[in-house]
Amino acid sequence: MEIVYGLNQVENVANELLKLTNFKILLFRGEMGSGKTTLIKSLVKALGSKDEVSSPTFSIVNEYKSNNETIYHFDLYRIKDIEEAYNFGIEDYINSDAWIFIEWPDKIDSIIPDGFNTIEIKMASKNKRIIKLNY
Repeated sequence: MEIVYGLNQVENVANELLKLTNFKILLFRGEMGSGKTTLIKSLVKALGSKDEVSSPTFSIVNEYKSNNETIYHFDLYRIKDIEEAYNFGIEDYINSDAWIFIEWPDKIDSIIPDGFNTIEIKMASKNKRIIKLNY
């Protein structure tokens, strides 16, 4: 499925994506600056969280609370290899019942369990994005 949207429509897109996904693990692929974190902010809000969402580029993972659920947001851009992910306990996170949002998932592809959706984001223009949701 493909969705084309303007940046002012990101909250609507987040709500729609949550209806269309069939897993709680979402992998976000897209070049730097394509809007992965912006979309994740809207997804966290759509899940009912009132937490302030920011990129976990330096902390690797941020945790948010929402309606009796936990959301983990990973930015794996800075990790060097899968060993570094094992060192911070990535397996415990991805095998939990929490929502898992992972930016730059290619570094841990080999340990991602079955049951995830991939969201590819491309820039169509400065203010337009194209999302491909893969099941």
